[in-house]
Amino acid sequence: MDNSSRAGERGNARLKFILVMLILGTVTYAGYLYVPVAYQAYLFKDLMQSHVDRANALAHPPSWVQEQLAKSAPEYGVPANAVISPVQRDNRIEVRVQFKRPIEFPGYTYEYGFDHTARSTQFLSR
Repeated sequence: MDNSSRAGERGNARLKFILVMLILGTVTYAGYLYVPVAYQAYLFKDLMQSHVDRANALAHPPSWVQEQLAKSAPEYGVPANAVISPVQRDNRIEVRVQFKRPIEFPGYTYEYGFDHTARSTQFLSR
């Protein structure tokens, strides 16, 4: 077989491999930056639910939930300018937390938006 007929095919596999590895590397790096922020947000949602349930069961005022969440905020990566809004409604305590947290990628900054409301469970109502 004549190699001159296949001269244009040389390097195609190498180029495809490099492109695939570049894409996989980029996705992996983005996940490396994003996943810890999303996981901390998930854990903070769980903490919010725990505090509203505890406050409602032990007859704490809604401001107690705000204080507890503000104390725990740095541990979960919640910025100091987060808006924590507790309220008592229908014999239940609710707390809404809102903040934006920047995730810096090379050449781009993504704003991770967190807006979650936790309501105490009905069976723990006073």
